Amino acid sequence: MKKQNIINLVKYHTEHNNAAFVSEVSEIAREFDANGDYEVAQYLMDLVSNANVYIPQANYRNLQFLEKLEYSSNPLMLPNVIEEDVIGIARAIKNKAGMSKFLFYGAPGTGKTESAFQIARLLERDILSVPLEQLIDSRLGETSKNVIKLFDEINHVMYSKVIVIFDELDALVLNRSSANDLREMSRVTSTFLRQLDTLSDQIVVIATTNLFESFDKALSRRFDAIVSFDRYSKEDLIEIADAMLTSGIKKAVNSSQDMRLFNKILNRLSEIPYPGDMKQIIKTSIAFSDETSKYDYLRKVYLALNGNPKNVDIQNLSEQGFTTREIEILARIPKSSVSRKLNKGGTI
Repeated sequence: MKKQNIINLVKYHTEHNNAAFVSEVSEIAREFDANGDYEVAQYLMDLVSNANVYIPQANYRNLQFLEKLEYSSNPLMLPNVIEEDVIGIARAIKNKAGMSKFLFYGAPGTGKTESAFQIARLLERDILSVPLEQLIDSRLGETSKNVIKLFDEINHVMYSKVIVIFDELDALVLNRSSANDLREMSRVTSTFLRQLDTLSDQIVVIATTNLFESFDKALSRRFDAIVSFDRYSKEDLIEIADAMLTSGIKKAVNSSQDMRLFNKILNRLSEIPYPGDMKQIIKTSIAFSDETSKYDYLRKVYLALNGNPKNVDIQNLSEQGFTTREIEILARIPKSSVSRKLNKGGTI
């Protein structure tokens, strides 16, 4: 610890500048940590963590790269196998189990970002997001400099009150072994790796990606836990879609629930959309449904899930096991016309 550290501590204390005081203590703790005095570093950080000297939310406006996100407190629907991992991560962070860097990967709409929000909700923490597009600069070397500034900013946040999220990290880092990588972005990846190594283990970081297979393996090894969100069974997707429909119908004025027909539609799909996309399909179908038909949303769901065909093949629907009443809903024609056209074999 330097003389200037002592001067700054006294100065910030007399000025009642809690944010600067905590930042200075964090700087001193990092120095102790770097010199091998881990217990002293931990003790200092625990002191300021328990002293209720949290940086006021207004100060987030002074950050250059990080920004505070608002997130929903609504429960998240996930398969049990993924939910257990998410709850396990929250528990590990709370119990200070020595894990602070997590990577979520999977297809779009599988709940990666929402799961990070849920962890923040469970731990009553703020989410600080990294707008990656603000880091990337067309000028040579500037992006790497921005990455260094970003991590310096991260190292000065109050670690016990926030979670830092790198959403779609693949937008910034590349696989350095790929011949198609730009040399500049390869340097950025190397800079990111070095900076991630210098990050305090007390700061919780969650990164997400849709392109895990193209990730630099050296980067993957930096994370304490890697969670796959590509673990939805067909039964999981249907169960979650059912819950979404039930919730949506409760808010609808002129729609009634027909879970049997809804599940028939889903079960006959070769591929069911992930929850992110399914939620939007259900929401839009209910909102845009014909007010004179309480089951019209099902027709819209069917059309959306089948590529919005111009014509509905009622013969195909019949062969798939849909009843005359159900075809009437999906094709929006009277049952008498359905029967007549089925006898002729047609499309409408």
